[in-house]
Amino acid sequence: MSKIRVLADHVANQIAAGEVVERPASVAKELVENSIDAGATRITIEIEAGGRRLLKVSDDGEGMVRDDAVLAFERHATSKIRETDDLAAIATLGFRGEALASIASVAKVELTTFTEGAKAATRVAIDGGRMRDVKDAAHPRGTTIAVRDLFFNIPARRKFLRSEATETYHLTNLVTHYALAHPEIAFTFVNNGRETVRAAPAKDLRERAYQIFGAEFLENLLEVNGGDPAVARVTGFVSAPRDRRTSRDSQYMFVNRRFVRDRTIGRSLSEGYRSILPHGVYPAALLFIETPLEEVDVNVHPAKTEVRFRRQAAVADAVREAVKNALASTGYAPPDQTISATASASAAPSMPPSASPPSVIEFIPPSMPAAPPPPVPPPQPRIDYIPEPSGDEIARDISAMIAQKSVQSVAPFNSAEKIAKIPEPESLSKNIRPLGQLDESFIIATDEDGLLLIDQHVAHERVLFDKYRALEAERRTESQQLLVPETFDLTPAQAAAFDDLVPELENYGFELMRLSGRTVAIKATPADLPGGEARNMLAELLDTVDAEKKDSARETLRDEIAASLACHAAIKVNMPLAPEKMRWLIDRLMQTSSPTTCPHGRPVILRLKTKDILRGFHRI
Repeated sequence: MSKIRVLADHVANQIAAGEVVERPASVAKELVENSIDAGATRITIEIEAGGRRLLKVSDDGEGMVRDDAVLAFERHATSKIRETDDLAAIATLGFRGEALASIASVAKVELTTFTEGAKAATRVAIDGGRMRDVKDAAHPRGTTIAVRDLFFNIPARRKFLRSEATETYHLTNLVTHYALAHPEIAFTFVNNGRETVRAAPAKDLRERAYQIFGAEFLENLLEVNGGDPAVARVTGFVSAPRDRRTSRDSQYMFVNRRFVRDRTIGRSLSEGYRSILPHGVYPAALLFIETPLEEVDVNVHPAKTEVRFRRQAAVADAVREAVKNALASTGYAPPDQTISATASASAAPSMPPSASPPSVIEFIPPSMPAAPPPPVPPPQPRIDYIPEPSGDEIARDISAMIAQKSVQSVAPFNSAEKIAKIPEPESLSKNIRPLGQLDESFIIATDEDGLLLIDQHVAHERVLFDKYRALEAERRTESQQLLVPETFDLTPAQAAAFDDLVPELENYGFELMRLSGRTVAIKATPADLPGGEARNMLAELLDTVDAEKKDSARETLRDEIAASLACHAAIKVNMPLAPEKMRWLIDRLMQTSSPTTCPHGRPVILRLKTKDILRGFHRI
């Protein structure tokens, strides 16, 4: 008996749904893209219970006739492409023709649509892949799709959905991306009856960024405009180096106005900031890469969030150079010397290598015969006076000769990289004596076993982290009231995370107030936190403590808050410390729960043992 069989259509659709429909945000992405492809100028997204109970997308696009509305739920039914050659130049966001079929197989879907010229609108109802009803309805021009009870027929998939706050975070992030990609379209996002995002049609990206992120975000933006239209045209905005983030959450990348997650673009953006931003710090970016349709393949992943460039290296170079030029034009980076030299060389008139400047021809009147040149006396040898060199000059010349002759024959100094190690906590003694600072960033100290190098910033981080966790456990807070409350605007994604984090932040000494819309006021901060760091720390925390972490254990979330707070309040690098301050910091570090590692897992202390030093000098 044959073992291989063709799967039923509803089973195949549910398998496809596993690739296309990961969470409610995946459903919203497919529906919003269909609305954009339909020429909509207004798109409204409404959700309840994080999109699990209800996710409705309405638009004023061209709509569909009844036959198309019914056929749209068939697998691989699409109006975007017709033949194989169309896949080589895809201009629409959707094209696979399997999204609606996959969504309808795992949810209760109702589609209502009306197009110009039709006698009435059409309503199609499908439950779990089975068509329940098709009838006339009343509806303005456009389409509304309501998706209810996602994964109602697949309990195993439903239980893997995250909390309502997490799913709302992802949906808010999605709406933000497509609102930025299409400033000409009005976007409205409603969460449980409360309007979270409202963006009217904007004339350009700058105005749309103001609608989404607020005026402060715009103040730190630098315009990017570069690249080659034949390969990749790069436009948009990047942040000034003073506006730095600890994650890539504020980087929005688009290829032909399609939201993508591409490591090549992200890496090229970071390379543009090389030598400007330290490692582990990232800029904010709104980057749009426009490429010829045949230069990019969007048929790579079912969710269409990944693309493949035909000339990947050229696209990476275009992004990197466009970012570098944006920084150089505003004085944050030196101009590219290679480019400027090439440009100046091409601007100069060409001349053969052997050509010399034209000689000057002196005009002699005909009435005056030219006199013969006077005889030239033979040259006399010239005796130059050479002053006697000073002692410093003689020493300098001797040093230069020695260096020139012997620099290649002298073996390089052995690095301590292989012998400097992170000490075990139990091996550290109480008798650690500070000697001084290296680069005003590292404390040089000694103990019975040898030499210690202590990172002053992460050492203070560990001290403060343990202090904050102890105060939070005892329900004691040390706050400082601000004379004038500091206000700032949250992004839509930050606003979705804010309400859940407020109780935990208040346990550490913050006093926060939600004003109208997405505006927040800081009325008090933890006592150790400098006033200028409060806003940056809060914005960074809302970005880095992402939606997935909000679902984790409360202890993990509290550790994240304490670690971020300690990082911003700690002693900074390039800060001179008095001997008493170094002594105090070492003593407090030895009393912490983990004196050898900081809250983020980086080493605090490196040890160079005395026996390793003696072995390096061939004493033993």
